[in-house]
Amino acid sequence: MVYAPTLLFSLGEGAVIPLIPIVASRLGADVAFAALVASALVVGQLCGNLPAGWAVAKFGERWTMVIAGIVSMGAAAGMLLSPVLWGFTASVFLLGFCAAAFGLARHAFMTTRVPLEFRARALSLLGGSYRLGVFIGPFVAAGLLGLFRTEYAAIWFFLICLVAMVVLVTFGPDPEKEFAPLPVVDSRMREDTGEAVTGGIPTAPGGVFRTMWQNRGVLGRLGLAAAALSAVRSARQVVLPLWGVSLGLDAQTIALVVGVSGAIDFALFYASGQVMDRFGRLWAAMPAMILMGCGFLVLSLTHDGDAATLWFGMLAAVLGVGNGLSSGILLTLGADTAPQRDPAAYLGSWRTLTDAGGAIAPLLVSAITALFALPFAAAAMGVVGLLGAVGFIRWIPRFTPRPAE
Repeated sequence: MVYAPTLLFSLGEGAVIPLIPIVASRLGADVAFAALVASALVVGQLCGNLPAGWAVAKFGERWTMVIAGIVSMGAAAGMLLSPVLWGFTASVFLLGFCAAAFGLARHAFMTTRVPLEFRARALSLLGGSYRLGVFIGPFVAAGLLGLFRTEYAAIWFFLICLVAMVVLVTFGPDPEKEFAPLPVVDSRMREDTGEAVTGGIPTAPGGVFRTMWQNRGVLGRLGLAAAALSAVRSARQVVLPLWGVSLGLDAQTIALVVGVSGAIDFALFYASGQVMDRFGRLWAAMPAMILMGCGFLVLSLTHDGDAATLWFGMLAAVLGVGNGLSSGILLTLGADTAPQRDPAAYLGSWRTLTDAGGAIAPLLVSAITALFALPFAAAAMGVVGLLGAVGFIRWIPRFTPRPAE
């Protein structure tokens, strides 16, 4: 009941995401506009985080997930039935909006119910459930395309997943009742001053924007480092395919390299939680950022070398290791710094900030590539990664719990 709804939602979403540009092109979009339609999913998720924080605080995690699932069915129906491009784009945006509500609801539940002793492992499993769905989804979509010869088959599959998820959440055991909220006071949540604080960053009720203002210190410090991590993750998904194209590799080779990188990423998702719970958050965040930052910097120097293709494959694997080691970090840091009594409004702000980093990165890569060249864009993302590592070194010890002795 905790992980299965996330897996169902992400499995259907993962099947649909690769086909959004293809459907958009069939509705009349050129390549540039098809990419813009695909980005509507990210924009919708970015816009949905703050309203999702209000909804979770108002209706609770379970009913927010149910409502998000039902509205997502409407979005999927719009993607199926819309005969015009703007209607399809609006449906994609609405799907991203609902994905934000769904993700935040489960994040808030885990924040208030999972003990600090194994919080990182539990949240890494949550992130791994989503990654598993997104990893398997494209293969499901490929099978459906081969069977039915239409991209809309994947959207029908998404609808089936949504129905199963809503039925499971509505009629299955309610985790909110099965697991009581944790006590608000946690004596091991300490800042670098050594003074105990009560269950995260203290806050008073007053809505999303007041909570954002009250917690501007942690959001403007640790939150920006987390946004840098999200940016580097997002850049990896853009830079690697473009790099393969710029080297003149065929689509099959590029897909193989990117797929191996993704497989390494997925294989390490639980290791991140183990490291964070045993040794502290910094010992997962810092190596992940240094690996990805250095990986991008080295990649930027190999484009015109004799072994450029070999370096591409090796560094794609390095980036996959770094990304895998970062699994669950954003969820865990958000839970660590959230007010334990009512975390939803704060998590809406936290997820908006981290999603903004992920949304800006592809635009930054595109702009730098247009003005200079792709290696300069890779180098810039390497610098962002190393700056993020410095931010984690400075702010994680101040704002997050220490492992049990």
